[in-house]
Amino acid sequence: MWRALYTVLIWAGLPFVIARLWWRGRREPGYREAIAERFGASTLEVKPRLLWVHAVSVGEARACAPLVRALHREYPDHHVLLTCLTAAGRETIKQVYGESVLCAWLPYDYPHAVQRFLEHYRPRLGVLVETEIWPNLVHACAQNGVPLVLANARMSPKSAKGYRCVSGLSRPAFASLAAVCAQGEADARRIRLLGAAQVTVAGNLKFDIEPDPAQREAGKAFRAALPHRHVLLLASTRAGEEATLLGALGTQEEGTLIVLVPRHPQRFAEVAELAQRMGFAFARRSLGEAPRAGLQLYLGDTMGEMAFYYALADVAVIGGSFEPLGGQNLIEACAAGVPVVVGPHMFNFADATRLAIKAHAAVQTPDAAAAIEAVSALLADPERRARMGLAGRRLCERHRGAAERHLAVCRALVRAPGPG
Repeated sequence: MWRALYTVLIWAGLPFVIARLWWRGRREPGYREAIAERFGASTLEVKPRLLWVHAVSVGEARACAPLVRALHREYPDHHVLLTCLTAAGRETIKQVYGESVLCAWLPYDYPHAVQRFLEHYRPRLGVLVETEIWPNLVHACAQNGVPLVLANARMSPKSAKGYRCVSGLSRPAFASLAAVCAQGEADARRIRLLGAAQVTVAGNLKFDIEPDPAQREAGKAFRAALPHRHVLLLASTRAGEEATLLGALGTQEEGTLIVLVPRHPQRFAEVAELAQRMGFAFARRSLGEAPRAGLQLYLGDTMGEMAFYYALADVAVIGGSFEPLGGQNLIEACAAGVPVVVGPHMFNFADATRLAIKAHAAVQTPDAAAAIEAVSALLADPERRARMGLAGRRLCERHRGAAERHLAVCRALVRAPGPG
């Protein structure tokens, strides 16, 4: 009954879904591409022996790269289909994977759309990355004999509470999953309480991500052109955070170059206007502008180049953590050996944040002003920066192996006969 009511509600919201899709397409034209795929009508050629991975957006598309590589290695005679829901995610899939995978939109959670999707591709395995639980999709996979894995799964107390509020809808969905690979013990415990039966702790796939060597070398070359200057990276910032952090940076010494990388590409122009209004002398990465005398701020308005930005940073402040948004990935900074400063809201990366703080690779602060104070202390203390950077690298080395643990779970399910 709950799923039937949910289906009625999403059908009632269809006009708003289409209007929002078209509206977002004004700023991100990718939302207007292949719209029929969002309703299950794919035009991609069907490939035999297909493995399907769903990564909703940018972070998930990057996070699942170690698992996708492992699947390619384990099943060289299979094809991999990656689906997503956002235009930025679709672009990231093209950047990261190129022609090595098929790429399509995941259809909206209408019963006929997900059924058409499954009948068209007939995957032997489905992998949902992190928190993507769609009731009709999960039900259709169970009905069509497609084993479904929730990979790199995380579950904050707040999210668990939300699922419990609609347990009549969510509990059957969690119970229908063939397996769950949780990031940590706390995630696993909450997911079991929500109804999932086969839950293992497999670790965080982000620890297995290898930074792009070419980007890293380019970042080092850029850094070499900035002698006698510190570089502070404001990484993956969200709406409202740039003004707060840049305002707090008013007391920074003039020898510090601020590298600002907004999380979402549709905000690049907005952040450039903000920097101009605040009086910063700035350059933009997208225009190919090089370091110059008097440069105060460098706007990282490009996608898929975080390895470049971390390679030139002395300290990184992680965005999404100064508003109640859950934070962004701090593991990339740790892997690059960059000391990390985060705000109070890191609940989407709670386990990784706890590990990084315990290892003395990261510092958590209550607000933006305190974060900038912590940055100033770190920039004045090269020995502490070196210790934190080394601690971050060692932390990542200790926690690698999640991809192989995920692969072991997938292997057991792919061995079962696929549909058709």
